[in-house]
Amino acid sequence: MLSFLFHQVLLPGTMRGAHLLPLTLLVSIAHGIGLEDKMGPLGHLVLDVPEATPVPYAIYKFKSAVEGVSSYHISGETEGKISVSSDGWLFLEHPLEWSPEKNHHLDIEARSADGETLDGPYSVVLQVVDVNNNAPVFAENQYSGRVREHSPAGVPFIQVFATDADDPNTLNAQLRFSIVNQIPNPGNVFYFGINPDTAEIFITEEGAEFLRARPTVSYSRGEVRGSPQVLKKKFEDYCTPRNNIPLENNPFYTCIERAERREVNLLQDPDYALIVRAEDLRGGAPNALSSTTRVNIAIIQNLWVSPGTITIKENFEAEYPMYLATMRANDPTALYRLVQKERFFFPFTINQDGEIHVTTPLDREQKNMYTLVVIAEDAQGVELEKPMEIHVQVEDENDNPPVCDKAVFEVQENEPIGNPVGVLPAHDNDEEGTLNSFLDYTLLSQMPPKPFGNMFTINQNNGEIKVLNKNFQRKEVPQYELTISVTDRVHTTECKAIIKVIDINNKIPVFEKKDYGTHSVPELAEVGTTLLTIKATDEDDPGTGSSKVEYHITAGDPHNLVAIEVDEATGEGRVYIARPLDYELQNVFNLQIDARNPEPLIAGLEYNENATTFVVIQLVDVDEPPEFEVDTLNVNVPENITVGTIIMIAEAKDPEGKTIKFKMEGDEHNWLELDADSGELKTKAALDRETIEQISLTIITYETEGDKQEAEMKVNINLLDVNDNYPKLQKTQGFICVQDMAPLTLTAVDKDADPYGEPFTFSINRKSPNFEIKPLDGTSVHLILKKKPPSDLNTTIPINIKDNAGMGITQKFDVHICNCTKLGYCYIEPGAHSWKLGMSSTIGILAGIFGFLILFLIIVFYRIKKNGQQSPAVPEESKAML
Repeated sequence: MLSFLFHQVLLPGTMRGAHLLPLTLLVSIAHGIGLEDKMGPLGHLVLDVPEATPVPYAIYKFKSAVEGVSSYHISGETEGKISVSSDGWLFLEHPLEWSPEKNHHLDIEARSADGETLDGPYSVVLQVVDVNNNAPVFAENQYSGRVREHSPAGVPFIQVFATDADDPNTLNAQLRFSIVNQIPNPGNVFYFGINPDTAEIFITEEGAEFLRARPTVSYSRGEVRGSPQVLKKKFEDYCTPRNNIPLENNPFYTCIERAERREVNLLQDPDYALIVRAEDLRGGAPNALSSTTRVNIAIIQNLWVSPGTITIKENFEAEYPMYLATMRANDPTALYRLVQKERFFFPFTINQDGEIHVTTPLDREQKNMYTLVVIAEDAQGVELEKPMEIHVQVEDENDNPPVCDKAVFEVQENEPIGNPVGVLPAHDNDEEGTLNSFLDYTLLSQMPPKPFGNMFTINQNNGEIKVLNKNFQRKEVPQYELTISVTDRVHTTECKAIIKVIDINNKIPVFEKKDYGTHSVPELAEVGTTLLTIKATDEDDPGTGSSKVEYHITAGDPHNLVAIEVDEATGEGRVYIARPLDYELQNVFNLQIDARNPEPLIAGLEYNENATTFVVIQLVDVDEPPEFEVDTLNVNVPENITVGTIIMIAEAKDPEGKTIKFKMEGDEHNWLELDADSGELKTKAALDRETIEQISLTIITYETEGDKQEAEMKVNINLLDVNDNYPKLQKTQGFICVQDMAPLTLTAVDKDADPYGEPFTFSINRKSPNFEIKPLDGTSVHLILKKKPPSDLNTTIPINIKDNAGMGITQKFDVHICNCTKLGYCYIEPGAHSWKLGMSSTIGILAGIFGFLILFLIIVFYRIKKNGQQSPAVPEESKAML
């Protein structure tokens, strides 16, 4: 309707004479905006125009302020789609299309009736605004993916891709992905999920549990997958009895053949098909556009599966090495090795068929759990599977007898029947909580058997001794000796318990002073400082639990900063500082101290105020330095830690609450950096244990105000070795004399420590008919020439050297095989050399030498003759010269 009305108002022949009012009314009706937003003075302007609008489409009404304007003119990037009416309406005759960074730059001017420019030109830029008129497009109509059974949930295995031609800076091109359908879908459970933003497809938790591959043929080392000969052999191995039916007509064989063809192109017959949808506007909008694609998924067999926890009984009697389990990589050519996860005795091996053996009986009391890491790799050392951890649990065996500690107890003469005396201290080193360590107690004898032979009893299950009869007489029997049998049902131990009979506790302790007054102490007084000495006496029988005095602080010390030590000889109590004092935490201690006996009082007797005293401890405030939580810190860090990782955080505080900072000393290699405010210690360069095994630092915290007191903390950073070095040959060349063919000694070095260093394993990469290697020690081997070559020979031998953990590379060793001199060095026969001269060259050189000598003699004679003419010699001088 809008387009029809525009054509009615803006006919081509009357465009410049069209009336303004009907057009502006139509514009306002169509877009729901006020006329003032579509009109304005002629000038520079930037306007937004939607793409793909119906035409004609009114954009803006310009009005020049200059008198005499009868028309408007437009020029620039109109592309034949943009016009202006005579009354100033800028409009579209054809819709515009959005493209990245596409704008239309126009010039508009107002003219008089005779075509003279009265106003302008002015620059007007039309910005095309994208509308959502493009649906997402997938890069492929169908996608194909494979995933192994038993794969972990949440790990992507395939990704789909889709694009949208709309403006990528708007929601029009922002896509969300979802799985619309899964075929088949048993139980309406989705085995696959998709990341809505990245379109990565992964297995769900249900998929990880239930997805299984179709049965297929397993191959061993050396067997070629899909080979007819191998398939026929497997058929003969699997199918009995044999018959005369041709293999090609046998349904079992053709089934295997089809399965193998499916291995070549699994996606001709996928296990699952997913319908994946891409939807713009971030999905969910009513006007969002979408498209779908199909993802074919095949579930393939996964042989690399953990056998679970392996359980071995300790001290198990068997033939060793004893088989435990088999690991099988999905690549039949894989080579296997074990990596030790912790530094401990490691009695496990794995052969090239993936069979894991234990080499010796295990002892649970030494170690109850081992962690094996199985590596599957190719001949070049490239990992074929993700390393697999296997746990070996050592089951307990009842191989430890019960052990008893010294047991001395006391009973009073009037001890009531049923009162506990004590628990026999016994234990068993077998696994706690099992029958192997469960102990059974039996009282065998009591000496002396007075006044009765059964004065005590013992709990069969927990070893608690109780009073069974009364009438203990200290004068008659000062102590009893009990013999107790302790058994774990396999081993039995006899234990002794001494029970002393003591006087009845009919007196209470009495303090010498009821109040010990006030004592002052600096808050920085050292731990162990004596504050005062107290004493209470007891009139009961000396040397017994009835007269022994124990001191207890029952009030005034909620943080347990003060303690009391008893002098057994004098009975005095030394009140001392047990933990560092803190004025800000507590500055006055109003202590209440009670004196008590370890033995109970007789019936009717109670402790009273005489067994209680009081003392006041006042702290004297001192400006204290900052404090670290610990004085020394040991940190273990692997040497290959990522640069920028936080190693530790220095924790300190100032007792008075002053601001503190941190600094560091001792980083000689400039590997570390310390945040002065937070105390975070990070690495700023790579660490190297082979350079230094321990970094010893001093971290200092200091006050930023006042006395600026400091405190220090020692930090020892132990660099843990990782297997980051491989064994290297010390020499890379040598010679062998054919006269004696003495072997060459090859020696390698590795900077890593145990267990990543020696012993090394040497091997020749390719089987050589001429050379062999024989071990010499943990770091050296002999390279032996097996047969003499017909002539001198230079050859390069690839030698693979691995450390104790299996890390290594192939290195070249150059060997020169030659005839040797008597001194044992290679003999080089004389022969033509490129530097020897011919006869003509030799004569030319000699002629030149003689010519030079003659010239030199002429010059010498000439100079002598000249000197003789200038200075004639005196006869005597001449004679002297002669």
